[in-house]
Amino acid sequence: MSDKNRIYLFDTTLRDGEQSPGVSLNADEKVEIAQQLARLGVDIIEAGFPIASPGDFAAVKKIADTVKGPVIAGLCRAVKGDIDRTWEALKGAETPRIHTFLATSDIHLKYKLKMSREEVLNQAVEAVRYAKTFCPDVEFSAEDASRSDLDFLAQIVSAVIDAGATVVNLPDTVGYAVPDEFGQFIRTIMEKVPNIDRAILSIHCHDDLGMAVANSLAGILNGARQVETAVNGIGERAGNASLEEIIMALYTRKVFYGKEVNVNYREIYRTSRLVSNLTGMSIQPNKAIVGKNAFAHESGIHQDGVLKERSTYEIMSPELVGLNRSNLVLGKHSGRHAFKERLAELGFVLNDAEFDQAFSDFKEIADKKKEVTDDDLEALIKDYIWKVPERFSLAYLHISSGTTVVPMATVKLSIEGIVFEAAATGDGPVEAACRAVDKITDIYGKMHSYKLNAVSGGKDALGEVISRIEINGIMYNGRGLSTDIIEASVKSYINAINKHFYAEQRQREIQDQ
Repeated sequence: MSDKNRIYLFDTTLRDGEQSPGVSLNADEKVEIAQQLARLGVDIIEAGFPIASPGDFAAVKKIADTVKGPVIAGLCRAVKGDIDRTWEALKGAETPRIHTFLATSDIHLKYKLKMSREEVLNQAVEAVRYAKTFCPDVEFSAEDASRSDLDFLAQIVSAVIDAGATVVNLPDTVGYAVPDEFGQFIRTIMEKVPNIDRAILSIHCHDDLGMAVANSLAGILNGARQVETAVNGIGERAGNASLEEIIMALYTRKVFYGKEVNVNYREIYRTSRLVSNLTGMSIQPNKAIVGKNAFAHESGIHQDGVLKERSTYEIMSPELVGLNRSNLVLGKHSGRHAFKERLAELGFVLNDAEFDQAFSDFKEIADKKKEVTDDDLEALIKDYIWKVPERFSLAYLHISSGTTVVPMATVKLSIEGIVFEAAATGDGPVEAACRAVDKITDIYGKMHSYKLNAVSGGKDALGEVISRIEINGIMYNGRGLSTDIIEASVKSYINAINKHFYAEQRQREIQDQ
């Protein structure tokens, strides 16, 4: 592919995506997503905001030190202390990039920064020059660029390029732009900046009006060569431009856009599912490309057309994005080979120990259900994706509840091989069981949200519980799976407690280093 037609994919799932309300990933989860993004083939991974917290610094450093292939970027304000901290995290990367930003719109200058245009210009240039002393690849973002004065913005873009910026990003930070306007905006900057050919122009669009992907594509049509996205479109407020939608729009409408990306398309579905599983953010069924209904056809006319010729109602192949259409249903008589093949088709690869345990868990579920569907298997494997070192595990649960009695729960937890027991009452059986867990662990959580999903249809459906638990002011996502919804609820609560314990342990390790 020619460099002129090459679009660079900058993925910010681990930075802007993690800023989604309710999302909190630990360092190991971030590394797992980064490794999958590398398999997908994105060009740049924005690993985080190192100055934000010791945990974020540790995660960026671990990704920089271990993930090979893509450029690894870290975000920092246009401040020397931020830049120092970012370089400290990034310096072990195969190909590092310092990404510094400063707002340029008059509304941000007046109310947030309380700075003049001249002061902002000088600070931006100084930040880029300072970052350039650490590594050759420096990106500058003009925050709220789409609402900035065009002449002033062009002045800043030109100045930071002269200072050494290799990439200049123009974000639609608050999702205010519309496609025709945003395309004209990018074209105008391309025309107004005389040295624009010395840098890659990037775009970063938010979805507040539902136009992030459309605006990004309009930017590409008008000269942008890097597009900043997030898997499943997650991010601040309404989210970012969706990585998978950008990729497939450029692929499916290649003749129209005349641009190419260098990715492994078959990793799209797996990447989407991994991010959904680790963040706890479900994918809406009608989500383009990766939603459950994206390639489903209910209308008789549509079904007839697809059976005769797929292109009548499908503009892309589900197999291309890694979605297998096998209708194989597993049951209690299925063997290890069939189980392993089905997991591979769904995009899951487990090590030998995980596979042995997963197969055992599968057999246990198969004994309770007549058929184990793809949805059941995906829910089962999430246990391994969400897994953290288990200090606390459920050994026994007994519930006494009804309309005329006070709900009571007896719980036994295994802690490093020793079983502890406690009983408690509550307003309902779930609260009673969680209180019993609190007594044993001496860790007290507050449930902020509780979501029960029936993984598949029927009375024997697996129940999946996703909860958000606050412990010592920090939110943790918990997950539990069982054909018994009370057991699934308690497992979800214990999963969050284990995450808290693991996070505290990691924090102590970081402080001791």
